[in-house]
Amino acid sequence: MSSSYESKKAKHESTATNPNWLELPRDITLNILQRLGAVQILMNARNVCPDWWNICKDPVTWRQIHMLDLLPYVKLTSYGGVDNEFLAKLCKYAVDLSCGHLEEIYICEFGTDHLLQHIADRCIRLYGCKLISNEGWCEFVKKFSMLEEIHILNSELSRKSLEVIGQNCPLLKSLTFNGKWYGKPSKWDAEASIIAKTMPKLTYLDIYGNALTVVGLFSILDACPLLESLNIQRCSNLKVGASLLEILYNRIKDLRAKEFFSDAYDAGYDSCSEWVRVMMAEYREHVETSEDEVEGEGEDA
Repeated sequence: MSSSYESKKAKHESTATNPNWLELPRDITLNILQRLGAVQILMNARNVCPDWWNICKDPVTWRQIHMLDLLPYVKLTSYGGVDNEFLAKLCKYAVDLSCGHLEEIYICEFGTDHLLQHIADRCIRLYGCKLISNEGWCEFVKKFSMLEEIHILNSELSRKSLEVIGQNCPLLKSLTFNGKWYGKPSKWDAEASIIAKTMPKLTYLDIYGNALTVVGLFSILDACPLLESLNIQRCSNLKVGASLLEILYNRIKDLRAKEFFSDAYDAGYDSCSEWVRVMMAEYREHVETSEDEVEGEGEDA
């Protein structure tokens, strides 16, 4: 009797300290697996047991495909680099598993024209995919005009690619198009004009490191009334004066422009938007005080 009790007690304590992951509800298991990333799921997690295999075949699992931090999980080439062809095959397989439910995909470095042709989604993120040409990108965008978010970082895509985005994606709300922050042409106002003329529904815009001037920025602000989040860091041609500061204060809730507002960070503010609000409040108080003093002097005279 005592032995049976001790055995049950030991089993209970073991279960309490080492929970059986296979007994978790399906929705919780799905939530955990989705946090792993596509490569980890396809190469490891789905092989744990039949239940996990079935969950990983569910299109809901593949609404978001994130292929980042890949080095520990993928095979290398003979020269020690990541096998981009192998990653592209994995990505295509993940897209196929989504069965049309894909909402977001994040590809790091291994993207190619051929891979783009395999994707149909509402949101795409490309980082350092230098094998994607302007021609390949333009063909992709023309076929998938329902995109709402496009994020392109550190790429070789040109003004033509930006123009095709604007012409073919009327639902676009979120855009990152920052390329390399160094080696930019003297001005980026033509690109800013494309954004202003073709992307009026933008709420988020990241143009980090582009050679934007005040003229280009004003054209974007005037033409994109819904814009709430703006990143203009490392836009070295941009000169911020009082009038622009006033507009940014009134318009942008989430402003990233650290080098223009370094005092904000020196003063300990979490964002330069908050610092701008405080500074503009102080400026207006100063103006009102000055006007009162002028009126007082006039009455004395």
